[in-house]
Amino acid sequence: MATRKASASESMQDISDVPTTQPSTSPPRHHWPSPLVIFRTCLVLLGAGGPLLLRVYFVHGGNRLWLSTMMQLSGWPLLLPPICVSLFRSRREGGITSHLLPTRLVGAVALLGGFFAVACYVYSLGAQALPVSTSSLLLATQLAFNAVFAFLFVGLRLTPFSANAVVLLVIGPAVLGMGPSSGKPAGEDSRTYWIGFFETIAAAAMIGLVLPLIEFAMSRYGRRSGPAARKPPPYVTVMQIQALMGAAGTVVCLLGMAIKSDFQAMAREADQFGLGRTKHYLVFVFEAVSWQLFNLGIMGLIICVSSLLAGIMIAVLLPLTQVLAVIFLHEKFDGTKGIALVLSLWGFVSYLYGENVQKKMEAKKSEQQMANISGDQESITRSL
Repeated sequence: MATRKASASESMQDISDVPTTQPSTSPPRHHWPSPLVIFRTCLVLLGAGGPLLLRVYFVHGGNRLWLSTMMQLSGWPLLLPPICVSLFRSRREGGITSHLLPTRLVGAVALLGGFFAVACYVYSLGAQALPVSTSSLLLATQLAFNAVFAFLFVGLRLTPFSANAVVLLVIGPAVLGMGPSSGKPAGEDSRTYWIGFFETIAAAAMIGLVLPLIEFAMSRYGRRSGPAARKPPPYVTVMQIQALMGAAGTVVCLLGMAIKSDFQAMAREADQFGLGRTKHYLVFVFEAVSWQLFNLGIMGLIICVSSLLAGIMIAVLLPLTQVLAVIFLHEKFDGTKGIALVLSLWGFVSYLYGENVQKKMEAKKSEQQMANISGDQESITRSL
């Protein structure tokens, strides 16, 4: 009899433990409407001028590719003051060392920063040959590559909606490829256009690879334990990762500039710049700040939400970049680009709708599991 009571008591204890541990896994992974996500989204939107300023540099006589690439990465020193302030204020919350990046994560992020610099260089090659309205359409294909690589590295399950988005985002650039004259600047031959076309596609593929790899590195080397594991990482972590990637990428760019003798050519290029010497340097300053805002927002979305949402936000910038290019650079926007834009936006909406449906299904499944556990607990209690 005593044995039965002990067994019953153990069973009651096991069942009573279930609800206490379940809530730790029940909350959804994504925190969509949080103020931090809204803040990061605003940073991404503020950085929409980066591609526009890059094209301004090339249109008015700039031709130093590694220099233009470094402007996409060199804004990271702007993050050092807020990082230092955040770490100083965190000394009462577990100490400064507890908020620093783990050593293995530092190594992984530095390698990804070097690879991202190469991706930015390839993007600069394409941006030199193509109008912003064309290169932005092609760069939107990174969402398709993002979905594929996220499936391989972070376990993303492709839904019919995401598969449809991938197809549409591939068809959009194909439409541009069928009519290259619509996107080709005046006086540029077809060979240069096609080279820039495929260089931009290659840059999109590389960017689509980097984003899931950052999420993978964070999940593998940046894990946290205890109650902190259930919360998004603090923003000082995001700033550290972004600063480290920018510093590693800047080193790669400096090596490229040294090899191509960009340092010796900078003064001469500034004198020959179409907008004047002063505006030559102002373009660099504003470009570095704009790209830094964009990169910081994207990094925040990757670390605190997912690389998929980061890819979606890059796709969201597509129509904004198109409008800015038409208004400020007076670029041609005809029917072929319009069709490609509609297909790309259709793919983006399909992808976003599929993610929303998937989220609702997971929430419903989680509620059903909780209801089943509660029913099992009640039945065992009654039997005892």
